Amino acid sequence: MAGSVVLVTGYPSFGARQLVSHLLAEEPDTQVRAVVRASLAPAAQAHRASLDPALAARLTLLDGDAAHLDLGLSGREVRDLSAEVDRFHHAAQVSYLGAEPREAEALNVGGTREALAIARALPRLRAFVHHGTAFVSGDRTGLVREDELRRGQRFRNAVEETKARAEKLVRDASAHLPTVILRPSLVVGDSATGEVDRLDGPYLLVLLLLSSPVELAIPLPGRGRAPLHIVPVDYVVRAARLLGLHPDAVGKTFHLVDRAPLTAREVFELVARAGGKRGPRGFIPANVTRALLHTPGLDRFVKSPRAFFDQLVTEVQYDTRATDAVLGHAVSCPPFASYVDPLVTYVRARVEEERERRRAEGPDDVEDSLT
Repeated sequence: MAGSVVLVTGYPSFGARQLVSHLLAEEPDTQVRAVVRASLAPAAQAHRASLDPALAARLTLLDGDAAHLDLGLSGREVRDLSAEVDRFHHAAQVSYLGAEPREAEALNVGGTREALAIARALPRLRAFVHHGTAFVSGDRTGLVREDELRRGQRFRNAVEETKARAEKLVRDASAHLPTVILRPSLVVGDSATGEVDRLDGPYLLVLLLLSSPVELAIPLPGRGRAPLHIVPVDYVVRAARLLGLHPDAVGKTFHLVDRAPLTAREVFELVARAGGKRGPRGFIPANVTRALLHTPGLDRFVKSPRAFFDQLVTEVQYDTRATDAVLGHAVSCPPFASYVDPLVTYVRARVEEERERRRAEGPDDVEDSLT
């Protein structure tokens, strides 16, 4: 869009990097202002330097912190932004399911409160796009609608609970601000390259399959009948950009999900096939799995296994009527089968890189669990 200036928080997190790159590539006249925490400045500068120079020239890095008053920006910076920003993508969030409650509270709730305060100071603002999560549904089962938030659900971790409170803040502000709420489900790597920043969530079982002997069939935790709600990051950022531009999106909430999700068993059968492994055989009953995941000391090796397992066995479906009505066929989530190969290839490369790093460091007393 000609002359547009977009403010983005959360940069240079993986999702925010993808969003910024997409905005710059798709909108040749758009300028991006990205709020960057001081400790992440080297990573932000490195990503900016990796961009085509013509794109990098339209990206300005602002020293700040989404969890601080006024996003940690100076009064002059806020005044400058108020004169130019017409879109605001608030993508700063703690999404890691094993996060400490204090950290999740500070960024998810406190950061959203500060972002809304800045948004109120932007007279040209046409869309405040809040990057939330479908998992504000907590332990709900059955169909979850986009216009629902609190329906008596219990939250299984600090991320779900604080993201629900953050969404409530945005909903309350919608009477005075042009809000757009996004609820992506579990975000995995890029559908073309497989790139991702952190191997958690479903990647825990991908790693297990890839590191197991070829002849060994790994049992699933639970029966694998529940839908596993997965979306690639490139679908999320494409939808986010279009919804931030669409006037009919204002005041609404949008589930960014696979409209025909595979079951957990179907997902891992495809992963096993892509990795040249045997598909899962049998299952570990849910109650036994929960007991195993409470083994003392397990969190030293796998940071959020219980949180992911809770998602793995929850029989929930996400309504997409608002998303379908606004986006139509402009962008759609690709089927998992179409991008499982790049995901597995990327994970395999990461595993090999880790093995090479360990070999270079020399022998030690730590057993290589990926061998």
